[in-house]
Amino acid sequence: MAPQRFHEQFHHIQRSLPDVPLTMGPDESGYFYEKGVVLVRDGEEARFVEDAVHTHFTETQGLVPDHVRRVGPRAGRTGVTRIRVGDPAEGEDSVPHALRAVREAENRQGRRLAGRNHVVHIAGNVNACPGDEPVPVPRTETANPAPAEGSYDPATAVGVLVIDTGLVHDHRSYPLLAHTTGDAQLTETDADGVLRQYVGHGTFIAGVLAAVAPNTDITVRGTLNDAGAVLESEFGALLFDAVDRGGWPDVISLSAGTPSADTDGLIGLDAFMAELREQRTLLVAAAGNNGSDVPFWPAAYAGLPEYADCVLSVGALRADGASGACFTNHGPWVRVHAPGERLTSALTGFTAPVPYTYQHSTYDACRFGDADYACTCQYPRHTGVLSEGRESTGAKPDQVMFDGLAQWSGTSFATPVAAGLVAARMTAYRERDPRAAGAGLLAADAERAEVRGALVAALRPPTWRPVPAVIQALPA
Repeated sequence: MAPQRFHEQFHHIQRSLPDVPLTMGPDESGYFYEKGVVLVRDGEEARFVEDAVHTHFTETQGLVPDHVRRVGPRAGRTGVTRIRVGDPAEGEDSVPHALRAVREAENRQGRRLAGRNHVVHIAGNVNACPGDEPVPVPRTETANPAPAEGSYDPATAVGVLVIDTGLVHDHRSYPLLAHTTGDAQLTETDADGVLRQYVGHGTFIAGVLAAVAPNTDITVRGTLNDAGAVLESEFGALLFDAVDRGGWPDVISLSAGTPSADTDGLIGLDAFMAELREQRTLLVAAAGNNGSDVPFWPAAYAGLPEYADCVLSVGALRADGASGACFTNHGPWVRVHAPGERLTSALTGFTAPVPYTYQHSTYDACRFGDADYACTCQYPRHTGVLSEGRESTGAKPDQVMFDGLAQWSGTSFATPVAAGLVAARMTAYRERDPRAAGAGLLAADAERAEVRGALVAALRPPTWRPVPAVIQALPA
């Protein structure tokens, strides 16, 4: 874990959700959640949880707090509601106490009745963001993965829905994204014209997809435009909205989620995942960047038997492809790993260069304990705005200029590699079933990589170029 980065991003996300009091999971476990609120299924279960919490506080503390009540909008299609179980202004978070109050009944019923209202964010890291921040690449460089052979045919193109941040305004200036459609990024720069954090994330993903699978109809939805973060209670409805606007696609590429102490999924996604199971769509989801084996949802649904055929979870290989990236999550619930470190794709600034100020500082050593190569924790060196103690040293944050392309790392970007390979297989074999194409891709793939001592399935696109992972001298 890297508590410094974790705390930096906690404060960043709290500023992006100013009306929502947030707190951290225990022992810096990699997740954030809404303070003083539990998430439940509406109806009889919600009533039971309210009664259980009232009883618990009455018997153990001698009071029945007036704030134990349902809050927020009424449950809709997602079937979930929020129950206030404490007053965030009082300081101590009441959610752990409330969850303990319903555990005995859950054990009797064999079903979880309540959970934390997690913050779902872009391919969460211990810093709640991609594996690093983007690095400028000259326009003379080429994409990596490079564009595969083939052309776009609207009559046979595979439909891919990217649920992420929106498209930057000049994305069509990048040839691979000439026919990509979707939502615009709401705000690209701040008042000083500096690129905001996470801007270009969805555009970068679309560029990776289009390179791996040219015959795709890519639609990008800006579901995570707000600093890449949203409450679990809202996320299910946003996913429904994304698919309702254009119908269920062949493939969904989702580079967002949250770790959780729960092992059976997210209550806020129950309804969406149940409907997904009845469709033909394949959900390709990022495994997350915590360097952990703790399940990261919704990618971890791939490890549940009832969802194994409709969810493909993707971890990241390091730049040379030999093993797992230091930041990648891992474990039996991660179905496959694909290149996810120092990929090159479209970012922003095609029509005019745009500045970006780094938010985080690099480390002297890998924050995940991987010592045999210069990973993105260490290289390229920069000082960030949010770094603790920066003011005392007088260090100024580093600023760079983006002129179209960037290198970026994270399971966020391994995910569109895998999604693109599924789409490319559908085109090559004229397959109509994306789930069969995904299963066929894994069955036909004999490649392996070493990840945390285990040999795991690995997908390496033929147009991907390994980047040497050992850098002899790091720039100062």
